[in-house]
Amino acid sequence: MTITMTSRERGDLAQLMRRREKKAAKSDAVARGAQLMADFEAQMATRYSYDDDEVWRELKSTADCHIAEARAAVRRRCDELGIPRRFQPSLSDTYWFCRGENTIPQRRVELRRVAQTAANASVKTAIAAIERRSLESQTQLLAGGLTTDEARLFLEQMPTALQLMPALQVDAIQLMLEAERVQR
Repeated sequence: MTITMTSRERGDLAQLMRRREKKAAKSDAVARGAQLMADFEAQMATRYSYDDDEVWRELKSTADCHIAEARAAVRRRCDELGIPRRFQPSLSDTYWFCRGENTIPQRRVELRRVAQTAANASVKTAIAAIERRSLESQTQLLAGGLTTDEARLFLEQMPTALQLMPALQVDAIQLMLEAERVQR
């Protein structure tokens, strides 16, 4: 596709694209990453009381009744066995864990670490996509102004990151590890 515009217009547009990429789009990606973490923290801090749901409320009430009945049965059996009241074992009340595993500080730290890693990866992916799109647009602008076949060929032959960075293979990594061991 040939883009008909002056060299000055191409330059101005390319400059604008770079500014947008640097200032707006990348800042938006970083802000989105922060928002993802804030949303995660809010989700992790949410408490679910049994009073929040009619079914939960009924289940908690039923469990409380069963515990009370079982507590009375334990007491009766202890009395039959002659165990003094102050030494009798007992059942504790039912307890509603309103945060599940998020109650445990170590689990929150672990979840937070994984969420931060995911948010950071998401930001990096977004920034890479923004940069790639900006570069593609700038390349189109530049290509539209190229007048020789040699210049267009040079542009077409520029390698991509995908071409320069082949996929990692387990066998190759194992060979690298073995080479490191030999060098030590």
